Amino acid sequence: MSTAELHTLTGAYALHALPESEQRAFERHLEDCEACSQEVRELSATAARLGLAVAESSPRDLRERVLREITTVRQEAPAHGRRERTGGRGRTGRWYAYALAACVAAAAAFGGVAVWQNQLAQDARQEANQAQRQNEQLAQVLSASDAKTSSGELTGGARGTVVVSQSQNRAVFLASGMAPPPSGKVYQIWFNDEGTMRSAGLMDPKASDDAVLLDGPVDQASGMGITVEPAGGSAEPTSDPVALMDFPTA
Repeated sequence: MSTAELHTLTGAYALHALPESEQRAFERHLEDCEACSQEVRELSATAARLGLAVAESSPRDLRERVLREITTVRQEAPAHGRRERTGGRGRTGRWYAYALAACVAAAAAFGGVAVWQNQLAQDARQEANQAQRQNEQLAQVLSASDAKTSSGELTGGARGTVVVSQSQNRAVFLASGMAPPPSGKVYQIWFNDEGTMRSAGLMDPKASDDAVLLDGPVDQASGMGITVEPAGGSAEPTSDPVALMDFPTA
């Protein structure tokens, strides 16, 4: 395996997706390649954070929704040991269970009765499925055989890494040590389409370290930028970029 090929294996190695022979070869390569070592550390840290994403915080309006619907929805009869099929014990099932447990805990904490309410259960299932799909797509980009990475320093000493896969036509941005945006603001990511900025999604304003699957295909974009925007984002940039990064080409 050539050195050029070894440089493309950082994402797959961080996700433990390499066959044993390629893993050994790549680990020998890491001893002499500081750039790949840095990328592996950043990608491994991101993979660990994604592993913790199975626990979801309950929405702020959950208490009001539960208490309001208690008065309109009849409580279901006991299931007598019946188990609902969840399609296996995979990640989706765990996320669904956590979300539903949050509903029950919130109702009990405010003096309510544990309620198995269909609409809340459906909302939790949809949110869990959406989170699973996004994490799966993010992992596919990081582990793609043609994934290419580019890293650089950002404003305030933060560090950013962008991973692009042409076969997936998607990109992932990994941030480390970013300062929180001003109150009422959010970091918004943009594709750079030959000077025209196309929205690629919002970053979590509470996370100094974040992994973001850019919203939409890469297509002909040559890079990305980050601006500070009002909460909820903007249709086009309204401030100077706090970061600009070119997409890797080789």
